[in-house]
Amino acid sequence: MNKLFKNVLMSAVIASASIATTVGATSTYPDSPVKVIVPYSAGGGSDSVSRALVEALKDKFPEGIAAENRTGGAGAIGMSYAQNSKPDGQTIGMVAPELVMLPHQGYGSNLDYTKFTPLAIVNSGYAAITVPADSPYETLEDLIKDSKDNNLLFGNSGTGSIWHLAGAGLEVKAGTQFTHIPYKGSSAAITALLGKHLDAVSVSYAEVASQVEAGALRSLAVLAPNRLKDAPNVPTAKELGYDVEIGTWRGFMVPKGTPQSTVDFLTDAILEAVETDTFKTFMANTNNDIEIIKSDEFAKKLEREDIFFKELITKLELN
Repeated sequence: MNKLFKNVLMSAVIASASIATTVGATSTYPDSPVKVIVPYSAGGGSDSVSRALVEALKDKFPEGIAAENRTGGAGAIGMSYAQNSKPDGQTIGMVAPELVMLPHQGYGSNLDYTKFTPLAIVNSGYAAITVPADSPYETLEDLIKDSKDNNLLFGNSGTGSIWHLAGAGLEVKAGTQFTHIPYKGSSAAITALLGKHLDAVSVSYAEVASQVEAGALRSLAVLAPNRLKDAPNVPTAKELGYDVEIGTWRGFMVPKGTPQSTVDFLTDAILEAVETDTFKTFMANTNNDIEIIKSDEFAKKLEREDIFFKELITKLELN
């Protein structure tokens, strides 16, 4: 009887082990907590958009998903961390144009956009050339014409930032010269403009929208491919004869080598999340435009911008 009991017990142990092995082998992603690395400080635009997306994604991640800020180096530290993480889908990187700008500026030398696999871009924000409401410049042409004879002070969010390059890009296309005044962030530049310490700023429209709507500021043009839905009366620079299109965007990527099934899951999850009422409401309330660019086009955009920013940064001697 003891021998029979032992045989039965052994069979049960083997069967249990077999079941456990099978379960382990067939476990599917996401089977562990996932973190989204935000390379910018808490409370900023990139952080708030990332956290809104994470909130909309939570139902897809039973083990949890959370945003984690890793700041420094104008975004290089956080993006490098995501780039060099294990390609298992447990780390998603939030990225921006700085991914292809910083290496050409001598920062983030180990950053390499080709070491990522793109998922999707969810948001874009284009530069708006903005002046005080009582400025003598009624049009972009007025401002550019006067800049050829006078020293105009052009505020931005920091030397080498996307908004500095936006103003400089317009300067190059218009064949003129501005005096670029860097501030520690767009908010400081806008405050200086409101205080009449500047002639104009080049920052995102979302950042000046509330002051434009309040009648304190006026946007002369946006450096966008098309007029913005939140500012339909503001022309694009291209409409006015200046072929320049510069803005920021917020996208999500994973380290190269991440399994394709995981990439597909994450891409689909993000594309569904941006269609939720919660995310759409947040974006509308914060004047952030949803612009969805899927992985293949995202990759092509990175290639184009890498070339564009290399040429512009070299021309401006910011490298």
